[in-house]
Amino acid sequence: MIPHYSKIHSNFKFNGKKYTSNELKELSETLINSDKEFKNHIGIFLKDWLNDKESINLKTSGSTGKPKTITFSKQRMINSAFATKSFFKLQPGDKALLCLPAHYIAGKMMLVRAMLTGLELDCIEPKIKLKINQSNTYHFSAMVPLQLKANLDIVSNIKTLIIGGAKVSENLIFKIQDLKTTVFETYGMTETVSHIAVKQLNNFLPNIPQSKAFKALPSITLTTTNNNCLIINAPLLSDSEIVTNDVVKLHSNKTFEWLGRADNIINSGGVKVFPEQVENKLSNKINRRFFIASEKDDILGERVIIVVEGEEIVFKDTMFNDLENYSKPKKIYFINKFLETSSGKIQRKKTLQLLKSSFKL
Repeated sequence: MIPHYSKIHSNFKFNGKKYTSNELKELSETLINSDKEFKNHIGIFLKDWLNDKESINLKTSGSTGKPKTITFSKQRMINSAFATKSFFKLQPGDKALLCLPAHYIAGKMMLVRAMLTGLELDCIEPKIKLKINQSNTYHFSAMVPLQLKANLDIVSNIKTLIIGGAKVSENLIFKIQDLKTTVFETYGMTETVSHIAVKQLNNFLPNIPQSKAFKALPSITLTTTNNNCLIINAPLLSDSEIVTNDVVKLHSNKTFEWLGRADNIINSGGVKVFPEQVENKLSNKINRRFFIASEKDDILGERVIIVVEGEEIVFKDTMFNDLENYSKPKKIYFINKFLETSSGKIQRKKTLQLLKSSFKL
């Protein structure tokens, strides 16, 4: 039975100590007054969670549009937490690691999962290079791809690790194949209260090959619009269907392959190019941040370009040999610094606007 948000599980621990609801309220004030910002955010969330309101405000990252505040019922967040618990077979008393900031949904949901399902949660500062206690074994944790990439040498004491916030590159997937940690890429957004689907990236059972498809969590079914954008039916998370801007290849009402964002699609000579797919193929060839975009072309309508962060360098002539002709960048642009959201995601459109003003495109 799924509990009420006010019922803190008797097995819940925070940094090794058990807390009642009243004790957590006291802890929240202590954390809010800490000189560490990441602790302030944890304290603020705990205080908001433990008040008498049935709902809570969550902010979107702003990576695909203006940041906005969404009000969610706390019970829906618990529903999400229990879907994750069921999928990954988490048990009360399992140890979990919080290494994401608690002012975004991913960090908040780690706290909710721990408090309501009885996990023993350790919290460390959410830096790129983490200080993970190697004497502990963790059953579950969540990171962004940049953290996983920077901590490949110290994540082996985490049994199950979910990765979200950005696409996991082919290069990083290759690097994790020998990890003891089982890594899952997640699909979700603030509007869906964290992830609604996951895809295993390594440690496959014999005779079960790696799949490109995401698998939906319990109680979630999937359809698509006429232009193949994903529609999420999640009655425990939302009163209505959630129509996304993500173009997918639907395999079933529970599985899909993600192709890219509809608003990023490039129509070059009548051929649709998904920038995210091209970026994936180039991820192990370019050792700095970049993204694929387009500019006007008199013949093609749009032509593919690549925007690279940092000082100008010379790429090898063979750099784009593995790409189809229509998806090969016709122009390379360099820009000193990408514009980002507060969570570090690249703001493609704003960076392109800055590029256009600089090059008068």
